[in-house]
Amino acid sequence: MAENFSPAYITNPKSLPENSHFKGEEGVWEPRKWGIMEGRWGFAATLALIMATVVLFCLSMRVSEDQYAFLGDIKNMILGISAGEIPPQHHDVDGVKKTKHALSPNLTTCDVSFPRPDLSIYCCPPEPESEEPFIDFHFPDTSSPLRLRRPVHLADADYIAKYIKAVSIMKSLPYDDPRSFRRQGDRHCIYCTGAYKQKYSDLPLDVHRSWLFFPWHRMMIYFHERILGSLIGDDNFALLFWNWDNPAGMTIPEMFMNGPLVDGDREISHFPPKFVDLNYDLLVEGRGNDEQLKMNMATMYTQMVSGAKRTELFMGCSYKAGEGGGCDGPGTIENAPHNTIHDWVGSGLNPGRENMGSFYSAARDPIFYAHHGNLDRMWEVWRRIHGDQPYNSDIIDSDWLDSYFFFHDEKRQLVRIRIRDVLNITNLRYAYEEIPLPWLTARPPPSVPPKIARELLKLRDLDEPFVRSADFGPHGRTLDTTIRVKVHRPKMHNKISKKQKDYFQEEEVLVVYGIELKEEKYVKFDVYVNAVDETLMVGPVFREFAGTFVNIPHSIRRVMRRKSNLKLGISELLQDLEADEDESIWVSLIPRGEDCMHVSIDGVRIEYMH
Repeated sequence: MAENFSPAYITNPKSLPENSHFKGEEGVWEPRKWGIMEGRWGFAATLALIMATVVLFCLSMRVSEDQYAFLGDIKNMILGISAGEIPPQHHDVDGVKKTKHALSPNLTTCDVSFPRPDLSIYCCPPEPESEEPFIDFHFPDTSSPLRLRRPVHLADADYIAKYIKAVSIMKSLPYDDPRSFRRQGDRHCIYCTGAYKQKYSDLPLDVHRSWLFFPWHRMMIYFHERILGSLIGDDNFALLFWNWDNPAGMTIPEMFMNGPLVDGDREISHFPPKFVDLNYDLLVEGRGNDEQLKMNMATMYTQMVSGAKRTELFMGCSYKAGEGGGCDGPGTIENAPHNTIHDWVGSGLNPGRENMGSFYSAARDPIFYAHHGNLDRMWEVWRRIHGDQPYNSDIIDSDWLDSYFFFHDEKRQLVRIRIRDVLNITNLRYAYEEIPLPWLTARPPPSVPPKIARELLKLRDLDEPFVRSADFGPHGRTLDTTIRVKVHRPKMHNKISKKQKDYFQEEEVLVVYGIELKEEKYVKFDVYVNAVDETLMVGPVFREFAGTFVNIPHSIRRVMRRKSNLKLGISELLQDLEADEDESIWVSLIPRGEDCMHVSIDGVRIEYMH
């Protein structure tokens, strides 16, 4: 049986199977085509007889997802042989070799979702997807057109007409058609509320708040884009992205204010010409666009540059299968502007700020796809900004690479697709138009000159000689008011020189750990370092802002799962505050909204990422 090798792990080419070649566009080693025609058809006929026997057997009993996987593998093998090649072989029904903790959904059961205690939602497919045969994902042909995704605000009338036509057709499809607009939206609901459990486990599967966030949503909009194009017969059709990180694109795009692209559940007070608030907190309204622009540029700089200089800080925690593999630690961009924009668009008249403000309903709004188009673009931008650093290489953990999910393609065929399949957008045959990134130079200044701040903070030491420990104890502290604590930096790192720090390429990371939500509500709090006057800390425009934590209600099941952690890179921040040689720093956790009274925190500490 042929092996499946990844070039990322190959150090000795001689270790490869003799009868193999490298398929460059897919990045895998695969068996060579057979050169002997005589044995091929006889072998295929034998396999066909075996398959017929297995089909008759399965028809006599309840067919499971694994049985369909087995049938699909035999079918693909026969078809591959008839085409002159042996297709890749699976070592087990998951098609994943030696990967014990890769995540995947259990398609045999789909549960009711509970976005909040007073609401139950059933967003499962009409028939269990475990009863559908599936195929494995294949890259588009390299000769196919490269779909160019452009910013919404630059779309011309012809494109807008095509997009409106495609969405209109999609909305007209019946619900039992998996290409229908509502079914597309409900797929997001299923994977984001724990409706599907993990395979081989009773634990719910959630694609938010971890390293699954970016690749899963890339898969979703990839298939959504291809379905739209097929509905209007346009192989070149590409989605647009809402360019909310650029001043020219900071309002709700005009094309989403008309026809089938309108959603009736949006916040009316945020309609154009009002600028989007990338650090929205439900409280502060009425800023002018000039002031909001400064806030947004500073937010982007912190979330994309200074606070996200390591892969984990940007991508989120490593979420794996099984009882010991779970985590809840979103990356910087997932917290804001992802979560904040969802809430900013959703209607304040609805209890969960539906549609965009609740994950079960978010994808019912057509703007969802433009929003996530820009988030997908941010992944590519981040890789360009930080990815050339040796300490920020792409994730090579096979548990992540081999995690897989299921989507329907433009032919209504169920497709199994793995994370490793979506890491190169050129292989997926799409690209993003190059747009200026004005926030790259929006490095915020300190609110108070560092030397003055240092003297004022010394006075705080005198006023508050008995500061509570940064570990808040077994019951934590409730965030019903600002929590201020002095956090000691590990002395072993204070003693080494700046030259040594640069050599080891360490990133100092502020960790707010043990964040527990007593109720599943929208929660936001901001984190500041060495803030002399916390009343001035109204957003990210000052260097003291380290980052933000934002929770959008998922499902009440999530409350019973585990506590969250927030990790923020602060090395550059400490340099700008001239605090990088200090033995300790002051950390302020400032609640943004009354629902923070339902939050407790176990403590704050410093870690180092190499």
